[in-house]
Amino acid sequence: MAFALSPLPYPDTALAPAVSAETLSFHYGKHHQAYIDKMNAAIEGTDHADAAMEDIVAAARGSNQGLFNNAAQSWNHAFYWHSMAAESTAPSAELAAKIDEAFGSIDELKQQLKDRGAGHFASGWVWLAEKDGKLSIEETHDGDTLADSDFNPLLTIDVWEHAYYLDHQNKRPAYLDAVIEQKLNWAFASENLARGTTWTYAS
Repeated sequence: MAFALSPLPYPDTALAPAVSAETLSFHYGKHHQAYIDKMNAAIEGTDHADAAMEDIVAAARGSNQGLFNNAAQSWNHAFYWHSMAAESTAPSAELAAKIDEAFGSIDELKQQLKDRGAGHFASGWVWLAEKDGKLSIEETHDGDTLADSDFNPLLTIDVWEHAYYLDHQNKRPAYLDAVIEQKLNWAFASENLARGTTWTYAS
């Protein structure tokens, strides 16, 4: 079973000016599509051909770096698109309480996400995640992922340069500020927390 590129959950203009339609045309339409295509080519005719993407990520980790990179990046990008919304939503009461417990306030969480994202060296991902009932900010480098980890990822922010360069050039903090203040999908994070298990990719 080949995977299809999962559709964006909003029009390609919905994230502007934080993330422009031009950036989405390259990042989603070319980068994300390329990861999907390479993963599909790698699993064709193998035992992974009918597996869930999360299982492919787990099986390839440490044993097939090429497949892992493309499967993990396919998953990360789909999760990232859902981590944003045309208009920033509000966290559920459950998520809000856990944010206050872990960070003191949602404003402090936002600031820590900005700081961690700006301070992340080179390419990677910054995550809000839950483990054993507690929230934390996690970082993964390059194409790594939390899809097969002990954490339940709630939302993620892409800090690869191609996620923001067309809109903000080398000003990663400006991109982070725009996304975190205006576009984070707290409803999606709330759903992930309430479900209690890792989100699954659906074409």
